[in-house]
Amino acid sequence: MGSRTKARECALQALYQLDLSGGDPREALRGVLAHFEEADEATGRFADELVRGVQSEKPQIDALIQTSSTHWKLDRMARVDRNILRLAVYELLRRADVPIRVTLNEAIELGKKFGSEESSAFVNGVLDRIAHMDLPNATPKLDDKR
Repeated sequence: MGSRTKARECALQALYQLDLSGGDPREALRGVLAHFEEADEATGRFADELVRGVQSEKPQIDALIQTSSTHWKLDRMARVDRNILRLAVYELLRRADVPIRVTLNEAIELGKKFGSEESSAFVNGVLDRIAHMDLPNATPKLDDKR
């Protein structure tokens, strides 16, 4: 498993915890990283960037998810799915160093690993809509073929 994949798993767990009970993003991530044996410095740094990025842009991210998820209100989504989407949408918006297809594949894999049987298909459908939108404030990606 790559360092960034591990970082996404840690970030997802911290975001889930924050969604469930609130608190300080750095404390939540620190607790997750303490139990993740394979987490090195690069993993922790990338996970921290993801968690802080999602938290700082959550209103915009949630609005995009809401408009792209037909027949699903954000607060009715499974917490795991909602936070996988938040993580991936943040990457789509702000991480020019991560190709779109990598973001989508990683999110689908997180859905398979941590979500329900339907999670990966749900996540894929919502993210596919968002990835094909004209996102005016998004950081341009090197592989952007929208």
